[in-house]
Amino acid sequence: MSIVHWIVSALAIGIAAYLIPGIEVTLLGALVLAVVLGIINMFLKPIINLLTLPLNIFTLGLFSLVVNALLIMLAGMIVPGFVVAGFWSAFFFGIVVALVSALFGAVTKR
Repeated sequence: MSIVHWIVSALAIGIAAYLIPGIEVTLLGALVLAVVLGIINMFLKPIINLLTLPLNIFTLGLFSLVVNALLIMLAGMIVPGFVVAGFWSAFFFGIVVALVSALFGAVTKR
C-alpha cells in the first residue's frame, strides 16, 4: 500500500465517520484503521467471500455489503480510537468509505 493510498483511505475514513452517526474515529485511529482494513481485506475477506459465495450469488452480490459491515465491526473491536455503534452504522460507513475512496482515487490518478 503506497503512502498516497494510505492517506486517501484515512481521509475517506475521516469523512465517512463525520457523515455517519454512530461512528467515532480519532486521527490516529483513522490512520491505523486504514492499515487494519487493508490487511483484513487482503487476507480475511477473500476467504469469507468464498465461503459465502452461494449466498452472494443468491442475493446478486448484495450480501457482500453485509460481509463488509461485519468486517468493519471486527476492525472496530481491534483498533483503538475507532468506535462502531452497531451494524447499520458499519453498513453505511462501508458504503460511504467506498464511494469517497473511489472519488479521491479518481482525482489522485490524474
